[in-house]
Amino acid sequence: MTVITCVEDLRRLAVRRVPRMFYDYADSGSWTESTYRANESDFAAIKLRQRVATDIEKRSVRTTLAGIDVAMPVALAPVGLTGMQHADGEIVAARAAAKFGVPFTLSTMSICSIEDVAQGTSKPFWFQLYVMRDREFSGSLIDRAKAAGCSALMVTLDLQVLGQRHKDLINGLSAPPKPTPANILNMFTKPRWGLGMLGTPRRTFRNIVGHVKGVDDMTSLSDWTRKQFDPTLSWKDLEWIKARWGGKLILKGILDAEDARTAADCGADAIVVSNHGGRQLDGAPSSIRALPAIADAVGTRTEVWMDGGIRSGQDVLKAVALGAKGTLIGRAYVYGLGAMGEAGVTQALEIIRNELDLTMAFCGRTDIHKVDRSILLPGTYPA
Repeated sequence: MTVITCVEDLRRLAVRRVPRMFYDYADSGSWTESTYRANESDFAAIKLRQRVATDIEKRSVRTTLAGIDVAMPVALAPVGLTGMQHADGEIVAARAAAKFGVPFTLSTMSICSIEDVAQGTSKPFWFQLYVMRDREFSGSLIDRAKAAGCSALMVTLDLQVLGQRHKDLINGLSAPPKPTPANILNMFTKPRWGLGMLGTPRRTFRNIVGHVKGVDDMTSLSDWTRKQFDPTLSWKDLEWIKARWGGKLILKGILDAEDARTAADCGADAIVVSNHGGRQLDGAPSSIRALPAIADAVGTRTEVWMDGGIRSGQDVLKAVALGAKGTLIGRAYVYGLGAMGEAGVTQALEIIRNELDLTMAFCGRTDIHKVDRSILLPGTYPA
C-alpha cells in the first residue's frame, strides 16, 4: 500500500503487520461487541450542514486542553500493551504526539514504563492511573508520574472489574500473554514486528515488574494482576488521589449525567465521556450518544471530553459540535503505530487534522471555538 488516504488504510496495513493476538486486543470489544460497533455507527448517523459563499480562507483548529495549547482538540488516549503493537510503542507514539503538538497519555498497563517514556521524549506527557487494591503501589505510580514531570493525571473509573473480550480468550491474551500455537505461528509471519521486538528489552509491563514487591518475572506478574483490579473503588478514593497528585486531574469513564456532576464536584479539571472503547459494559450507549446530556449537565464546571469511535476529523468535529472541548483517539493512532511506527502515528494525526479543517470549512466555520450544534442536520444527532 503506497498511498494512505484515511485511518482505515492504516488499519488495513496494521492487520498485515501486527500479530493477530495483539491486533485483536486493540481492535475488539466485550461480549457481542454491540457498544464497540455503536461507537462508530452512531457517529456515521450524524449528518453535517454544508454551507456555501462564506469566507473560509483563514481557519484554525488550535485550542487548549486542561490549560495546554494543542494543535487540535485531540489527545492520544491511554492504550494498554501499546509496546506490543510496535517495538517501544509508547515512546514512539509519545514522540509523534509531542512533535505534532497534541498530548500523549501513558497507560498503567503499558509495556514501556513511565521512566522509559520520560527518558525517550522531550515534552511532558499525561499518565493514566488504574487504581489497584494495592494502594501503596497506586500511590507509588502517582509519585513516579510526578517525578517524571507528567502534566496531568487521568484516572480511569470504569475498570473495577474486567469485561469479557472473547477474542482475547481465544487468543490466550492475558497478563502476561499465553499465546496459542496458532498465534505463535502467526507471529512468524510478521518479520518486521519480530525484528523490532528483538531489538528492544521492553517486552513486559515495566510499570509493574520490578516495582511491586514479589513481582519480578512474568509468572509472578500474572498472579498479582489477577487480584488487583479493585471493585471497591469509590468517589471517596479520589480525595487521596487528588491530594497526593496535586496537579491537573482528569476522570475517564463517565457515561451518566449524574456521575458527571459528581465528578465535577470532586474538582476534576476534565472528564472523559467514555465506555472504554466498548470493552467493558456491552449494551451501554455509544460515547457520542451519551455526550450531549453530560455536556448539558455540567456546563462550564469542568471541561468535557470524549473518546470512543473516533476514526476521522469529521468525528472530532461532530463531538465538538455536541459539547466536547476535546477528544481522545486510541485505535486510530494504534493502527498507525502498528502499520508504520512513529511515521504512522504522525500520519494518523495529519489525516485527522486535515479532515477536521476541511470539514469545518465545508460547514462554513473558520474557528473551532465557534463550532456548535448548528453545523449538524437537525434530527440526525442525539439530543
